[in-house]
Amino acid sequence: MIQFADQKQEFTKRPSKIGRRSLSRSISQSSTDSYSSAASYTDSSDDETSPRDKQQKNSKGNGDFCIKNIKQADFGRREIEIAEQEMPALMALRKRAQGEKPLAGAKVVGCTHITAQTAVLMETLSALGAQCRWAACNIYSTQNEVAAALAEGGFSVFAWKGESEDDFWWCIDRCVNVEGWQPNMILDDGGDLTHWIYKKYPNMFKKIKGIVEESVTGVHRLYQLSKAGKLCVPAMNVNDSVTKQKFDNLYCCRESILDGLKRTTDVMFGGKQVVVCGYGEVGKGCCAALKAMGSIVYVTEIDPICALQACMDGFRLVKLNEVIRQVDIVITCTGNKNVVVREYLDRMKNGCIVCNMGHSNTEIDVASLRTPELTWERVRSQVDHVIWPDGKRIVLLAEGRLLNLSCSTVPTFVLSITATTQALALIELYNAPEGRYKQDVYLLPKKMDEYVASLHLPTFDAHLTELSDEQAKYLGLNKNGPFKPNYYR
Repeated sequence: MIQFADQKQEFTKRPSKIGRRSLSRSISQSSTDSYSSAASYTDSSDDETSPRDKQQKNSKGNGDFCIKNIKQADFGRREIEIAEQEMPALMALRKRAQGEKPLAGAKVVGCTHITAQTAVLMETLSALGAQCRWAACNIYSTQNEVAAALAEGGFSVFAWKGESEDDFWWCIDRCVNVEGWQPNMILDDGGDLTHWIYKKYPNMFKKIKGIVEESVTGVHRLYQLSKAGKLCVPAMNVNDSVTKQKFDNLYCCRESILDGLKRTTDVMFGGKQVVVCGYGEVGKGCCAALKAMGSIVYVTEIDPICALQACMDGFRLVKLNEVIRQVDIVITCTGNKNVVVREYLDRMKNGCIVCNMGHSNTEIDVASLRTPELTWERVRSQVDHVIWPDGKRIVLLAEGRLLNLSCSTVPTFVLSITATTQALALIELYNAPEGRYKQDVYLLPKKMDEYVASLHLPTFDAHLTELSDEQAKYLGLNKNGPFKPNYYR
């Protein structure tokens, strides 16, 4: 009864905030508007003051953070506790390694999506001995109440939902450039943090032991640095770990694509014509979900192997210009730039929904739409109507940024797999003896991939079959793995 009374008291404080949300707002404010998605309790309309102009402290008097509202910490703590229930491997990692403190002395600077799932990762790293400072890798994906809970817990977090571009880089700089604190590990999602340190503080790399990167975009940047001979520390490519790519990219997107589209547009998928640009793991997940809902799905691809997979899975392989006039939804998931350019946007039908499931905001040429002849109307959180002079309009989601993390949430269990992989990669690079890893990009050893998978099996009450000595000898394997060669994908 006491708990119910507390909840009632808190929820009665909130309706006045929600009531102030306007239905349509000018695009001139859109880059700094921080409307809350359904994933977040917080709503910026109650306070338009920039967090950079506030002086906030947590209950212990610490003010080394910059977030929207420290008073939301209790909401965030509840979200984190819910996420912990769906992240069994990280919780197991805490129990197994907490006594050893394998990250004792590690000073991790991170730039990822700041969500309840990331909070579980950060608190796990802390339990393993690391100090952490964190910024957001996306201006729309931060859950403000989770950032508040982290700040209340003593973490130096610099992020809020609806940052401007200037805020974005300012937050990263505040994470890195602090007197008396030198990072020795980088955990990045998209490569922006790594890029900033290279650009502004290259001398920091003398003390940095390694980089862990989890996105297609960020990994591409790392390989470019390596090829140019400019990568001065070892880097771990977590994105191409089997447990990341085959689970997070595929199964996460299979569920979250529908969630993001439903929350923002209330669209019905049955019978809709959809074109998915890219048939990698993200594209495969999106296509599978949309097909299951009764959509007519087209695929564009540059890779003949992925293209053949799309054909064998029953999708029509097309060029974008062949279907652009007739499709109802356009989804990009290539990791490339200028996939949907102004020419295609001009030719789209009235009401076409345009969104991006790739990490970076370069896939849709949104900049080409910011011209005087086009009118922008903010409809709801992360939903804009872009209106042509003849009255035609398209529905642009999250201004071309990552749909699922900007407009909805992603399945916690799948993120447990990715977060555990990140934690193990940090432990591996931090504790590696000198000379094991050179200044290059590495994949996580297959044995660790299998370990991450095994930590998640008890959730399903799943029981692995064990090889007999005779079977192991026949296959030429160790009974305890690894069971596949490193090149196997």
